Amino acid sequence: MASLAFHAPETIDQAVALLAANPAARPLSGGTDLIVQMRSGRIAPAAVVDLKRIAALTGTRRHGLGFAIGAATPCTALKRDRALAAAWPGVVEAANLIGSVQVRNRATMAGNLCNASPAADSVPALIAAGATCLIAGPQGEREVPVEAIPLAPGRTSLAPGEFVVEIRLPPRGQGGDAYLRSIPRTEMDIAVVGAGANLVLDGEGTCTAARIAVGAVAPTAILVPEAGAALVGTRLDEPALAAMAEAVRAACRPIDDKRGTAEYRTAMAEVLARRVVAIARQRAGENA
Repeated sequence: MASLAFHAPETIDQAVALLAANPAARPLSGGTDLIVQMRSGRIAPAAVVDLKRIAALTGTRRHGLGFAIGAATPCTALKRDRALAAAWPGVVEAANLIGSVQVRNRATMAGNLCNASPAADSVPALIAAGATCLIAGPQGEREVPVEAIPLAPGRTSLAPGEFVVEIRLPPRGQGGDAYLRSIPRTEMDIAVVGAGANLVLDGEGTCTAARIAVGAVAPTAILVPEAGAALVGTRLDEPALAAMAEAVRAACRPIDDKRGTAEYRTAMAEVLARRVVAIARQRAGENA
């Protein structure tokens, strides 16, 4: 720790240059994972590049008809954007399940994503929403789906020198989203299973688009296309819900650990998927 270099650039270009110049450097957006891992000795970066002084990476804004969330924006700040919270309540709720209030005052969704934990709370909600990431790096900028970022526990698809600039949410049509998790305690715990849903309904209640994502049941949070497809063209009746739940079950590849068995995780994934679809359906009706 004594030889650790600390940088606080004020522009995206400066941050890219610092990270590209030192492959052992790590970006810091909130630091609630990075600092803990450094203190435990799990990682030992040669330098930390603090992104919080870059104005473009802080705050929420409109992006076309959708929204953009700066990579250094604390989770608690999302609730203050009333338009964002009304359009994507599931995303905002998921971000505000991370840790404690004190943690969420620092933690960011970009950091939660790039920590690449299979149990990250905000990631299934973002995947269900169809969110994308704007990434900056030595080769310029690129935009990729959120689900393309985590590759395995603790490992992402970001190349050396790259970091997330912002998370982008699409326009909200006649639909609704939701996120739920199962944890042993009432709060401040890691998801044993998480599930997110995003639905679009027409004026008669028929589902015209659906995305279902689950977390903590595979090496990364995953989109389950078959689950969404099972709902499209239906009025979300029991046969459609049963087919959706079966698709979720088939996609699960969980492990046994001290927090839950593979069998329990698979069963709960089905239960939570049904529950988030019900909540998203209700919200879609309210937005019609």
